[in-house]
Amino acid sequence: MNGKWSKKFIKKAGILLFWLLLWQVAGMLIRNPILFATPLQTAKALWENFHAAGFWQTVTATLLRIAAGFSLGASLGIVTAALCRAWPFLEDVLTPVITLMKTVPVVCFVVLFLVWWGSGFLSIAVSFLMVFTAAYFSTLEGLKAVKQSELEMAQAFHLPFLTRLSYIYGPALKPFLLGSFQTALGLAWKSGVAAEVIGLPAHSIGEGLYLAKISLDTAGIFAWTSVTCILSYLFEKGVLWCLKRAFRLRISGKAPEKRTGGPRELRILGASVTFEGKEVLRGRELQIGPGEIYWLTGPSGSGKTTMLRLLAGFLAPNAGKVQGCEKGSLCMLFQEDRLCEEATALENVWVVTGDRKKAEEVLEAMLPEECLGKPCRELSGGEKRRVALARALAAEGNYLLLDEPFSGLDEETARICREEIRRRKGDRTLVIASHVKIE
Repeated sequence: MNGKWSKKFIKKAGILLFWLLLWQVAGMLIRNPILFATPLQTAKALWENFHAAGFWQTVTATLLRIAAGFSLGASLGIVTAALCRAWPFLEDVLTPVITLMKTVPVVCFVVLFLVWWGSGFLSIAVSFLMVFTAAYFSTLEGLKAVKQSELEMAQAFHLPFLTRLSYIYGPALKPFLLGSFQTALGLAWKSGVAAEVIGLPAHSIGEGLYLAKISLDTAGIFAWTSVTCILSYLFEKGVLWCLKRAFRLRISGKAPEKRTGGPRELRILGASVTFEGKEVLRGRELQIGPGEIYWLTGPSGSGKTTMLRLLAGFLAPNAGKVQGCEKGSLCMLFQEDRLCEEATALENVWVVTGDRKKAEEVLEAMLPEECLGKPCRELSGGEKRRVALARALAAEGNYLLLDEPFSGLDEETARICREEIRRRKGDRTLVIASHVKIE
């Protein structure tokens, strides 16, 4: 690892040195410091700035202005996108305003802001504009990329909002926000310093650039530009580091809920369900007593999954009545695994129990120990199936609905899973949908 890092460092240092040499040669050929300053002349001007009175006050003031604009733009962009996703009509209402913010040239806003607020808040407002639209559109796209199946899983296990944010929304937003922020951070610094050059607020890098310009101090211009580039680079690295750390945060899960009373009877009375003009169920009847084990068997397409979804409350019949599972008391294994792929196997079970030891105990009975700490995206299909089954068995609830629990498992693994289902059923009502009934 150290050797690889050293090679990477040497490569970058070599590239930097190449461009510095090219810059120095160009300056020596032009031989006019007013038109083009060399790296040595720029370094001298930079050193003089470091020791000048008020330099660090200037740097700090510009940094705070742009950081304030970035923070406001990022936070309000994310919140606005979340509100628009929750209430789509709001997206329609705000689209003209946000489109104007995205398309109108920045200089037009600069002139308006100078008229309205003067130069004090100009760089904050311009940086805000650069970041707000990027944060808004990337967040909106990320939220639209969240899978409905994952949200349904969170609903089934009654996961609180912060847990959903950590395990479902966060991984979906990560690529969108990281990509847009890498661009927006650079734009915030470019536009913010440009706004300072126009507005000339006291103690600003823009003021330093302007004074260097009117005195024909090209080396000074290059020096202040170098300061801006260094600050922009460090600020970008810091923000992206914090953002990546935030996306790695995992809230342990919800606290186990105390079950009050046992399960009630489940009923499906004359239920009919139609999808896209095709009748999936017609007049189906079902009655399951509290604490019973009931098998829904039949070939693919016979409506087993649809019956489970009716009982779980994810589907309403077109005709008939359903007395399904009580809200917040459901443990379910879906036909698909519906795991949080970026989270580990242990975290996927821990998230519904709030009890790490219980999650480990259930998983260790069904999965090799070395798989517990792996992200689910690295597991095989059979291993993922067992994690999903362990999650359903470990969750608290009066009803345990399992859709094809042995799908993709070999005979020995299926036997282990059957034993674990029997052992952990307790007093819960158990409904299993399967091609065949397995005793």
